[in-house]
Amino acid sequence: SSGKSSVLESVVGKDFLPRGSGIVTRRPLVLQLHKIDEGREYAEFMHLPRKKFADFAAVRQEIADETDRETGRNKGISSVPIHLSIYSPHVVNLTLVDLPGLTKVAVDGQHEGIVQDIENMVRGFIEKPNCIILAISPANQDLATSDAIKISREVDPKGERTFGVLTKIDLMDKGTDASEILEGKSYKLNFPWIGVVNRSQADINKQVDMIAARKRENEYFANTPEYRHLASRMGSVHLGKVLSKHLETVIKSRIPGLQSLINKTIIELETELNRIGKPIAADTGGKLYTIMEICRTFDQIFKDHLDGIRPGGEKIYQVFDNQFPASLKRLQFDKHLSMDNVRKLITEADGYQPHLIAPEQGYRRLIESCLVSIRGPAEAAVDAVHGILKDLIQKSMSETMFSFGCRN
Repeated sequence: SSGKSSVLESVVGKDFLPRGSGIVTRRPLVLQLHKIDEGREYAEFMHLPRKKFADFAAVRQEIADETDRETGRNKGISSVPIHLSIYSPHVVNLTLVDLPGLTKVAVDGQHEGIVQDIENMVRGFIEKPNCIILAISPANQDLATSDAIKISREVDPKGERTFGVLTKIDLMDKGTDASEILEGKSYKLNFPWIGVVNRSQADINKQVDMIAARKRENEYFANTPEYRHLASRMGSVHLGKVLSKHLETVIKSRIPGLQSLINKTIIELETELNRIGKPIAADTGGKLYTIMEICRTFDQIFKDHLDGIRPGGEKIYQVFDNQFPASLKRLQFDKHLSMDNVRKLITEADGYQPHLIAPEQGYRRLIESCLVSIRGPAEAAVDAVHGILKDLIQKSMSETMFSFGCRN
């Protein structure tokens, strides 16, 4: 509730983010701003390709709907981002990520671990060395208790990529002001603090547009005695320009490292290509010949494993020579073939009646009872052989591709 979504809307110049009480931002929103020379402003979602949104109220509704599709309506969160691009002549080229606000307690409908989940999600983004951190804190609360500043200090102790933004300056108690913070006296950062004045809820209800809101913001800093000397570096427009310029500086400083990484990757890929061998034929006949060669190579390698020329096939023999016979020896066939059990099965099968030859049904039941006992060890042996064969197939495939690559 520090007003971070309002800050993003001020930078964009459009009212497009969902609002409400509690945790409204429940998924990361990756917002890409694209400055165009002229034309109508519009937005596009990555999950809705080729669909342009000219109505930003529809953008707000789609963000809410897409959030619910992933998290449900139970106030849960998800680290799966929503990607939104906005094209406008009134923005600077910039990529922003709106994250769920840090919280201290779970509310009704949320699991107890949500506090830690949100912090882990935020850390996952701001720990990246190429990320610029926008630590947004409300001026009407003690800055010493700011979670945004605290976590920013932990991941960026030197403050090389942290910008402090102070919101709700106009809501401070009478007789107090934020000049010492904005001047960097009470809490110093490497970069100057930037103060913003967002639209109030009453302004939002009256549908005050962003142009009027920005004009009112500029007038506030220019006409308030405590902030008049800082007016040139206050406001959401200045914030957008500063971030865009700093991002450009960061990109320029990273280019040599990126070039070195690219060159290293190219060398590694070329080495791998040389190891694999020359390209295979591009025509249909050549491809068919190559496939047949691969199959023949695999067939021979797999056969070598089974015949013991290559390692691995002996495990199958161990199953049938050791594991399976040992399991059979542990079975209690003496009980199945005892006179009492034979007499019982024959009697149950044919009853008390004279026979010239032994009753067939009794034999069948005797055999079936023995087969039931054997089934467990037999299935275990089959499973063991199946697992060995799977490993041998995978190994043979790897050896085939390696052999084929070296040969070519």
